[in-house]
Amino acid sequence: QVRLVESGGGSVQPGGSLRLSCVVSGIDLSINDMGWYRQAPDKGRELVARLTSDGVRYYPPFLEGRFTVSVDKAANTVSLQMNNLKPQDTAVYYCNTQPPDFGNWGPGTQVTVSS
Repeated sequence: QVRLVESGGGSVQPGGSLRLSCVVSGIDLSINDMGWYRQAPDKGRELVARLTSDGVRYYPPFLEGRFTVSVDKAANTVSLQMNNLKPQDTAVYYCNTQPPDFGNWGPGTQVTVSS
């Protein structure tokens, strides 16, 4: 049974940092690509980071290099380091396979960037 549990969100001021974690159950991280996604109020869910099973990372250009995805396969955890946060980063953040399995979304973790 697949279970994805995100944590690490919170409220920060612009320019701050957060590190999100996703504990993964039921997905073999050695053969599945993983992604971090976010959904802002009144917007669709978008991909913000992809990590392939062999370690290749992809980020959309609009992030300007501020996010870094990593994996600890021994701990079944995928992490997202977010630096220089901006108000437009405010959203609920989720992890899932990439492409996502729509039956596996976890609860997400809220990130709020505000002064």
